[in-house]
Amino acid sequence: MGWTAMGGSATAPSRQAQLVQVGYDEHLSGLFHYVRRLLAGDDHKAEDIVQETMLRCWSRFGTGDVEFLRPWLFVVARNLVIDGRRREQARPQVLASEGWPDQSLELADEFEAVLTSMVVRDAMGLLTESHRQVLHSRYVLGRSITESARDLEIPVGTVKSRLHHARCSLRSILEEQGVI
Repeated sequence: MGWTAMGGSATAPSRQAQLVQVGYDEHLSGLFHYVRRLLAGDDHKAEDIVQETMLRCWSRFGTGDVEFLRPWLFVVARNLVIDGRRREQARPQVLASEGWPDQSLELADEFEAVLTSMVVRDAMGLLTESHRQVLHSRYVLGRSITESARDLEIPVGTVKSRLHHARCSLRSILEEQGVI
């Protein structure tokens, strides 16, 4: 049993209806498998894309050559898949109802801060005592270079030099560990 394209008659189908019928008969299975593969196995989305492709074939392909029908169908289907992905990416992501977005972001930030502090603490343990003292005074206690020099009872130039070498050593340790 055949089907009749919209606007066609059962006795004498139009050229356009014949093209749609050819597309349906010859290319539907391959088109569905192609679209399904593009959509990582999502049968429902693949069916929707194939249906939209066939509708566009009926309304837009016109009376083109049948030999160009298959490539045209596959290009249209591929474009529909790409458009769908772009649409999904443009929409805001739906969040689970367990909590507000701010709460989950705060937890992630706190977790990240704890991990970072643990990694930096371990790396600081590999530095020399003088480098640890200068970094602690300057960055943990928030003292200026002059204040650090006064507290550690060393010249300002020595604080600057130790800070430079301590940061370089810390960076190389973190690089070796694959952190940065």
